[in-house]
Amino acid sequence: MLKSLATGLLLLVIGGVALAQPGQHALTLYGEPPKYPAGFTHFDFVDPNAPKGGTLRLSGFGSFDSLNGFISRGTSAERLGLIYDTLTFHALDEPFTEYGLIAERIERAGDNTWVRFHLRDNARFHDGEAITADDVVFTFNTLVDDGAPFYRAYYGDVKEVVADDRLTVTFHFHHGRNRELPLVLGQLQVLPAHYWAEHDFTRTTLDPPLGSGPYRISRVNAGRSISFERDPDYWAKDLPVNRGMYNFDRIMVEYYRDTGVALEAFKAGQFDFNQEVSARNWATGYNSPPLRDGRIIQEEILNNNTQGMQGFVFNLRRPHFQDRRVRKAISLLFDFEWSNGSLFHNAYTRSDSYFSNSEMAAHGEPDVDELALLEPWRDQLPASTFGPAWVPPRNDGSGMIRPRMREAYQLLLDAGWKIENDQMVNPQGEPLRFEFLLVQADFERILLPYKRNLASLGIDMNLRRVDVSQYINRLRSRDFDMVVTSYSQSNSPGNEQREYWHSSSADNPGSRNLMGLKDPAIDALVEGLIESDSREELITHTRALDRVLRDGHYIVPNFHTRYYRVAYWNKFAHPPEPPRYDLGLYTWWVDEARDAALDGQHPIIDVEED
Repeated sequence: MLKSLATGLLLLVIGGVALAQPGQHALTLYGEPPKYPAGFTHFDFVDPNAPKGGTLRLSGFGSFDSLNGFISRGTSAERLGLIYDTLTFHALDEPFTEYGLIAERIERAGDNTWVRFHLRDNARFHDGEAITADDVVFTFNTLVDDGAPFYRAYYGDVKEVVADDRLTVTFHFHHGRNRELPLVLGQLQVLPAHYWAEHDFTRTTLDPPLGSGPYRISRVNAGRSISFERDPDYWAKDLPVNRGMYNFDRIMVEYYRDTGVALEAFKAGQFDFNQEVSARNWATGYNSPPLRDGRIIQEEILNNNTQGMQGFVFNLRRPHFQDRRVRKAISLLFDFEWSNGSLFHNAYTRSDSYFSNSEMAAHGEPDVDELALLEPWRDQLPASTFGPAWVPPRNDGSGMIRPRMREAYQLLLDAGWKIENDQMVNPQGEPLRFEFLLVQADFERILLPYKRNLASLGIDMNLRRVDVSQYINRLRSRDFDMVVTSYSQSNSPGNEQREYWHSSSADNPGSRNLMGLKDPAIDALVEGLIESDSREELITHTRALDRVLRDGHYIVPNFHTRYYRVAYWNKFAHPPEPPRYDLGLYTWWVDEARDAALDGQHPIIDVEED
């Protein structure tokens, strides 16, 4: 009897092991436990009982001529990610954790040389066709072969992708040193192979493509607007990662030629929600009867993300900008303190790091671990890189920057430049002249005082404003001297750093390496960052990289704010606490009572567009 019982228990245990499903419900960067355990019901930052319904109306800038956002051609519409599902869902309240979406379970090799995704058998595209491993293989290969050059670099450590069976797909890597690669692959937006077999992926299109996400494209007015409708039969609507998300029945994006026109349209009630980027507009631009009587709400929401770097980027392909001393001199003449007080209502903080607002920013002298990374490059880096991390000098806000002028002038003299006939010229008599290419009219007021400071040293900066399509084409062809751009950073930097700073991306027309940076020390630091085995090692590499970038003066640092500045018509409700690392707009919903109270109360103002 006891023997039979023991045998039965043994078989039960063995059977249980045999039936155990491989993999886990979530991936973390260094194998640490995820915040949410297997079997969790919803994220903490959502209201799982949020009502569905209503419309969210947003604004877009410029125009669009394509619904294919995966290629370099054309200008794609905004919010296209709403129609696609990914293998995993990036948690908005953790630095870098991915939870299964299309993938029910994920396996990762102990030596990190492969990752395997087990797909849900109920995952469907909008036409009812099942999402299979073949679709994942098709997506990856198509993006690498025919997509924007970004994908080839971003997925460069993937050796091959194999469909093991109908619902299992494995990515094999060239090596196991890229810790974040399994998580990055989880963010792959899966495309339908059967749809693209009958369509040309390499061409722009205004035909709504087939997807699998929470929304479908319902209406397109080429260049002017795009509308999305929530799919009531969305296959993943009840998954834990989606509960309390995507509550609007409709999301509409109306395009405006510039932010000034868009602001007036917002106050006229032509769209509902505006995330403001202008400090002047935030301080005074919303002052109107709807704001004063409570129909429009202004709200500042704390932004805990790494702020990255916005600044004026030098195109190092231009001979004048290849001298570090020239770049530093030009950088010194941007008077942030005067601009902040006179133009920005003191709303900003000067950015001094490529990883501002985070533990990854370099401060003071490099520590022992940072020095160990920098030491092999001592002969190739400026001596100042091994001292205190460079920070832009502070001015007194008066607009008088004589100490900066003297320092900039000396740097230019040391580089062989001199002033002749009120012009800064090199030994060949060529003037120090460059064009600042921009697309937003609002930015001219920031650049004009800078232009005057440069002119006081005989440097001629010409402002050239073009439309969105011209701007994008000139960026892709690297036909510019200087532009303003931002390099956003996550709380776990990784593969995207190759796209920003690595030599391998410098000559790719679609890459974010706008400056054309090619530096072996930076390449080595980027690779080491990607291959970091711990959070501590990642931070050390990031700080060392930050030091080298800052001391290279490849960008004129701008400014940042630690808040999301949002204005919206008082028809919405949202959870009491936003996700730590995101605004969380798709956790919001329309409050029927507030919406009804607004009905018929929008100002009757026609905002015309040329």
